[in-house]
Amino acid sequence: MTSKNLLVELFVEELPPKALKKLGEAFSSVLADSLKTQGLAAADAVVTHFASPRRLAVHVTSVAAQAADKAVSQKLMPVAVGLDAAGNASPALLKKLQALGADASAVANLKRAPDGKAEALFFESTVKGATLTEGLQKALLDAIAKLPIPKVMTYQLESGCELPGWSSVSFVRPAHGLVALHGRDVVPVQALGLNAGNSTQGHRFEAAVSPVVVPDADAYAAVLAMDGAVIASFAERRAEIVRQLAAAAAKVGGGCKPIDDDALLDEVTALVERPNVLICEFETQFLDVPQECLILTMKANQKYFPLLDANNKLTNKFLVVSNINPDDTSFVIGGNERVVRPRLADAKFFFDQDRKKTLASRVDGLGKVVYHNKLGTQGERVERVRAIAKAIAAQLGDAILVAQADQAAQLAKTDLVTDMVGEFPELQGIMGGYYALNDGLPEAVAHAIEDHYKPRFAGDSLPRNDVGVVVALADKLETLVGMFGIGNLPTGDKDPFALRRHALGVIRMLVEKDLALDVSALVQGAAPAFGDKISDASAALSDFIFDRLAGSLREQGYSAQEVDAVLALKPQRLGDVAKRLAAVRAFAALPASPALAAANKRISNILKKTDDVDAHVSEVLLQEAAEKALFVAMQTVLPQAQNQWQSGDYTASLQSLAALRVPVDAFFEDVMVNAEQLDLRLNRLGLLKCLHDAMNRVADLSKLAA
Repeated sequence: MTSKNLLVELFVEELPPKALKKLGEAFSSVLADSLKTQGLAAADAVVTHFASPRRLAVHVTSVAAQAADKAVSQKLMPVAVGLDAAGNASPALLKKLQALGADASAVANLKRAPDGKAEALFFESTVKGATLTEGLQKALLDAIAKLPIPKVMTYQLESGCELPGWSSVSFVRPAHGLVALHGRDVVPVQALGLNAGNSTQGHRFEAAVSPVVVPDADAYAAVLAMDGAVIASFAERRAEIVRQLAAAAAKVGGGCKPIDDDALLDEVTALVERPNVLICEFETQFLDVPQECLILTMKANQKYFPLLDANNKLTNKFLVVSNINPDDTSFVIGGNERVVRPRLADAKFFFDQDRKKTLASRVDGLGKVVYHNKLGTQGERVERVRAIAKAIAAQLGDAILVAQADQAAQLAKTDLVTDMVGEFPELQGIMGGYYALNDGLPEAVAHAIEDHYKPRFAGDSLPRNDVGVVVALADKLETLVGMFGIGNLPTGDKDPFALRRHALGVIRMLVEKDLALDVSALVQGAAPAFGDKISDASAALSDFIFDRLAGSLREQGYSAQEVDAVLALKPQRLGDVAKRLAAVRAFAALPASPALAAANKRISNILKKTDDVDAHVSEVLLQEAAEKALFVAMQTVLPQAQNQWQSGDYTASLQSLAALRVPVDAFFEDVMVNAEQLDLRLNRLGLLKCLHDAMNRVADLSKLAA
């Protein structure tokens, strides 16, 4: 079979930039996988995807002109149904064969083979391998159908250009060209009302020729770059932008660097076909506005890369990624500088206007902002957060912490009714911090207002001071308790109120700040702030938090056994969890660990079958040598393990228990726990209960049993 490299390109109008990367990856992977499934491409074929603002393309190595023929064995029916006693075909069998394109002459060649309890008839045939035209047609239509299109548009084909059956098309953007090359040969496939050819279009303004003829599948990227002025590869175009950004920043000097933003970089890569980075600037007077405002307006509205100095402070220079490369760039630079100036002026206006009113004067305005139809307004929510924050602060600090946490909680949401946050919701909290400092509030309160949304995402920093931690905890707990209380729970991948993220934020603060707060007490303590607006869902929310913690710990590299052993006890001080896990890991490495874990599991099973076992042992009732030996060993080991546990040395506590392996093994070997004599049985159960309690203070060791 002839094997050549394959190139397929779909040429369209400008694709949605935020979706382009995924569209390119999906188009190439689905098309290539379909070819592999059909036997036209090898399983190890190299697949290269291309995606630019106006094209999706894929290059696949070693694609056959026709797939190899394939032997197929098809079950027909049980022998008893298909053949009569004399071995003649039944009408049902003949009908089945006719449907497969065979006749009665095929009966003699049918294969008999066991199929479960009965013997069945199988029709064996050879299916001719698909031709590349057939297979690529199927693969192309599959790839188009499975594109993760954010929004479909329908358009009419030009009169006289439509193919049979095509007059209108539904696709992400109007398609204007289709290239399908097997080596140098055009594969005659069709899609979206288009016939495949070997020509495409280059850059709208800078292509050397139009159309751009692709002579060979392997020449695609090079020909587009040379004749079409297009870098077709998304990855190569992105790398070129990164290189040019760094070079431009170095040219500015002073240790400047472009802002690090992968999402912005991906979006800009999806907006240009041949990037050209230019240095622009704005008036220094705008630097009086908080840099977060300026950075956001430049990134979100203009797709510019602000330049930061060596101290991460915003400069008045920014970088533009242009899609054209004129000899005189002054017009492009001047145009972008003129465009950004009104944006920055708006930000300065909002900032100046907002500072004319204090945050305290905006509190009443929150009462007019609906938070949730079942939970009331933002004003009501603020009062709940205040109550929760004061309760947490009282546990963690003094009256000053309580007062500052209360003040920060009262003002934390007031920037929601400012002009700046109305224009840029992403700045909520950040602007509140600036306005608090402008109002002359203590720095601790201002920072708490800014930080109370933290951590906003995985890897985000935590609030920088105790006031911020208290308010952030209160804010997240209010959301969690409220939403669980009205039954607004996450389902599948849907989590509109980000409850999973809020739970992980609570976990991170409790763990990383090692706060002396109990999880269940926090959850239960927040509920009274809602009055009768919610039902009590404390137990479900507590389980939800521990589930999030378990997932987080497994992602950090702890084994499922280790996590299950520690969290089975639902330790309320989450700051202890890491120490407990370390202790369990060290214990699991001891030679005595498997035997003790198995014994612990056995003890758990025994105690489950008996109600209200008293953890008490009467030495007088100990009869067997093995139970006496275990009791004596426990008198030495358990107090030592208890003291180590109380001092927080969990590793030493578990290692001390390892000394009980031999007497525990001997006990189960020689002693009948469920003795017929009631007092002996209860005494032995009490002995096991004492041992069980001691062994499971740090973690449920039975979870380590194989």
